[in-house]
Amino acid sequence: MGTVSTEELFLAPKMSTVVDEAAGRAVEQWKFRKLIETLDACRGNGTSMISLIIPPKDQISRVSKMLGDEYGTASNIKSRVTRLSVLGAIASVQQRLKLYNRVPTNGLVLYCGTVVTAEGKEKKISIDFEPFKPINTSLYLCDNKFHTEALRDLLESDEKFGFIIMDGNGALFGLLSGNTRTVLHKFTVELPKKHGRGGQSALRFARLRIEKRHNYVRKVAETAVSLFITNDRPNVSGLILAGSAEFKNKLNASDMFDPRLQTIVLKIVDVSYGGDNGFNQAIELSGDCFQNVKFMREKKLLSQYFAEIAKDSGKYCFGVKDTLAALDLGAVEELIVWESLPINRYQLKCPLTGEEKVSHLNDKQEKDPRSFKDAQGNDFETIEKESLLEWFANNFKKFGCKLNFVTNKSQEGAQFCKGFGGIGGLLRYQVDFITMEAAEEDWDDELMF
Repeated sequence: MGTVSTEELFLAPKMSTVVDEAAGRAVEQWKFRKLIETLDACRGNGTSMISLIIPPKDQISRVSKMLGDEYGTASNIKSRVTRLSVLGAIASVQQRLKLYNRVPTNGLVLYCGTVVTAEGKEKKISIDFEPFKPINTSLYLCDNKFHTEALRDLLESDEKFGFIIMDGNGALFGLLSGNTRTVLHKFTVELPKKHGRGGQSALRFARLRIEKRHNYVRKVAETAVSLFITNDRPNVSGLILAGSAEFKNKLNASDMFDPRLQTIVLKIVDVSYGGDNGFNQAIELSGDCFQNVKFMREKKLLSQYFAEIAKDSGKYCFGVKDTLAALDLGAVEELIVWESLPINRYQLKCPLTGEEKVSHLNDKQEKDPRSFKDAQGNDFETIEKESLLEWFANNFKKFGCKLNFVTNKSQEGAQFCKGFGGIGGLLRYQVDFITMEAAEEDWDDELMF
């Protein structure tokens, strides 16, 4: 993204933490990625650009004291220009911190400094926001650029995965989101061991042993429902069952294990320990699963899209023109766009005739002067220009559809991007775009006469 054109820009993006809306998460992730691109594009003179990241359980008072000490140190910078820029940036950070009584739940990120625009002018930026999930990094840096490495780490995985670690000593229920692991609940049990003693009571002891093990599996299954199901739906993208004994397999095969959770079990792993150590080992052994979830969701959506095309059901659209027409009709249920779609949305106006129109242009069309002229050769002026992706992200809810970003890394994704222009949708009902276009042409002809 380009340079900053205002004297002071305050951005406060609110990142949704809702787990059960995959499409919403994808949109928030895309906006977050665009914010990072904006910050990466900024450059300044000297060390006048401050990057400050405060983890969730830190104290505002401690950070304020640290900034006060830094302000005193910066007063000794020899270069007058650099000294004033750094002092101004620290003062801006201190002012923004005064708006917070405590560190937000997911931590706090601040970027302040003076950047140099493409025209060589200096502009001031001040950005503060709470990330869309906890950030476990503490950072304070003065440089000629903003440091966004910790923010990029948050984008590695925005999904939550549940873990159930169970052995003969007890069970642990954990949650993994990105690089953040959380123990939700754990309990211990005392199960009778198998032995040959008991004489005439041996069968009774064996029956008691089986009953207690059965009750243990029941308790784990019931606890899993209370932790991993919200509003009758799983609140995690997948489940990992782990343990050092056969309990994990019994749980997965048991009728007591909720079918809603059974369907999202990604992997069953053997670990050498129980409890926290087993949790850490299970995370290491399940790394391959986390990469595949989003990939498989994308393949499933595009396979459904191609199936509608193969059936020639009429309940699909592709290309910018037809997709926008379907959106205006409210017919789009699933809007599918390539996350790197190279199309910009222009709002144009002819100063001579007063005619206004909206154009959607790719890189090649933007270089063609005819794209900015009317039928009589009059020039259009650009009122507003924005990425079509950004326009979709801000407006898709108005059309009552879900927005899905896809990549070109899978076979289906590459086919969608190359063969269908990287934009399309699944429709609620059949739409005949050819007939609709012919009707529009007839209407235009009537207006001319």
